[in-house]
Amino acid sequence: MGRGAMADPLDTPFDRRLRRIRRDRARFADADYLIRAASDELVERLDFVTRKFERALEVGSTGGYLAERLRERGMSVVTADTSSALAGRHGVQADEDRLPFEPASFDLVVSVGVLDSVNDLPGALLLIRRALRPDGLFLGAFAGAGSLPRLRSAMMAADSAEGGASPHIHPQIDVRAAGDLLTRAGFALPVVDSHEVTVRFPNLMALVADLRAMAGTNVLASRPRSLGKPGLVAALTDFADAADPDGKTSERFQIVHLLGWSPSPDQPQPARRGSATASLADVLGKRD
Repeated sequence: MGRGAMADPLDTPFDRRLRRIRRDRARFADADYLIRAASDELVERLDFVTRKFERALEVGSTGGYLAERLRERGMSVVTADTSSALAGRHGVQADEDRLPFEPASFDLVVSVGVLDSVNDLPGALLLIRRALRPDGLFLGAFAGAGSLPRLRSAMMAADSAEGGASPHIHPQIDVRAAGDLLTRAGFALPVVDSHEVTVRFPNLMALVADLRAMAGTNVLASRPRSLGKPGLVAALTDFADAADPDGKTSERFQIVHLLGWSPSPDQPQPARRGSATASLADVLGKRD
């Protein structure tokens, strides 16, 4: 999981098709715990905002979960996803870094679980900002730097057993890089933070199955070679060796949350960089 902050120069139509295929094959119902947890956190943060939102864009489908929660709050919601199946009959099929919407079309944009795998994340954020009306709000969440340490260890063991190295996991975006990207995209009053989610798995294959169900497997342009039997055995053993006494292994997901406002003349001016003292809840609560 995780893509990296910059566009991949090896990006091709084939790579985009591969990503669409993996999104088409997503089965959120089989492993939707991270999607639901991140969506619930996003909605909770949105509830700190006292202003009313009417028209929302969901960038990257959550299988209908987040969109329905927003509709329960009286919003009309448009979903854009690279997979036509996930976008749904009333949504729009589009890559996140090629959004087709006119400027100032929405007063809220949300995104859960997809921006870390976008090829051109700076471009995607710029298009999201342009799609917002002045003083519109963007809220996003994805698995960032520090996620999947046990999987990384298992893949390193596999590579060692087979005498090579391969990019099994995407580069991951940390909090500082995410904040810089929001600023570069032109968002006002950007706020980025993260929290940890720990999930316990009976074995490595159960973790991999859940990542596939969430469309969270590797879609790098330089795809990894397949593991041979020695590598697979080494990976399974490394993961099992980290198990707790009950036989389950704890894996960590570091969920990065992003917030930014579309610039507007009546917004307060940002404080000097590095001087922030307010919490995220305070920033949200002061909007009107």
